Amino acid sequence: MSLVSQAGQGNSERIAQVTLELRDNIAYITFDHVAARNAMTVGMYQSLKTICQDLANNPDVRVAILRGAGGKSFVSGSDIAQFASFASGQDGVHYEEGIDDYLSPLALLPIPTIAVIDGMAVGGGLAIASCCDFRISTPDAKFGVPIARTLGNCLSAGNVAWLVAHMGINIVKRMLLLAELIPASQLLQQGYLLATYEQADLAKEADALASKLSVLAPITQKSSKLALARLLRNHLPDCADLISETYGSADFRNGVASFLKGEPPVWTGK
Repeated sequence: MSLVSQAGQGNSERIAQVTLELRDNIAYITFDHVAARNAMTVGMYQSLKTICQDLANNPDVRVAILRGAGGKSFVSGSDIAQFASFASGQDGVHYEEGIDDYLSPLALLPIPTIAVIDGMAVGGGLAIASCCDFRISTPDAKFGVPIARTLGNCLSAGNVAWLVAHMGINIVKRMLLLAELIPASQLLQQGYLLATYEQADLAKEADALASKLSVLAPITQKSSKLALARLLRNHLPDCADLISETYGSADFRNGVASFLKGEPPVWTGK
């Protein structure tokens, strides 16, 4: 059975949607915004949230596999055009709260999840991949949050804590402070990636991993996964002041405008 949750579209070249296909007891979630390297629009985030909420209530589904369409990118981030309408730092606070809200059903999905990464998982794509339980990628895949070079925005405390828990503070500092894109080879050695495979083998290996997961005790998997998630989310600090300052800055407005013009930003620290 194939079910599609569509998050808005223009013509066939500009389609932006998240699709769900159910095959036996495996759910296949695909991010399809190929023209923008699968950058997430608000509608796509909303669709992902709805899909995950529906899967959480479907006892027949045992594993979910998430992958980007097109074979060149998992998810390259969020749609930058939406930031052009931000008028104050509070808009940034609401945006980051929204991202946490959209991704929470994925992180708390009571079944194992597998992210299959071609090319890159950047920004929102890294957050989505990190919400999954296992990640496999091509050997040339790259991962990061280069916002110190591109937009001049920031992440929520929950998002930062989740990344640190999965990759360690030193790698996250390289991503956030140095704006580095970390190669798959380093994240494989660190343990963030379960394995790397050539692109032609990714789908087969994802299915094999899903089959291995699907025959194990589902209630044990649920309890173990959600206990870990609750540990990570416990006692998160309130960082609304930092988010408001960052999104309310002239640097952020300049970063967005420069990005949309295709020009490098000039940071002033204001």
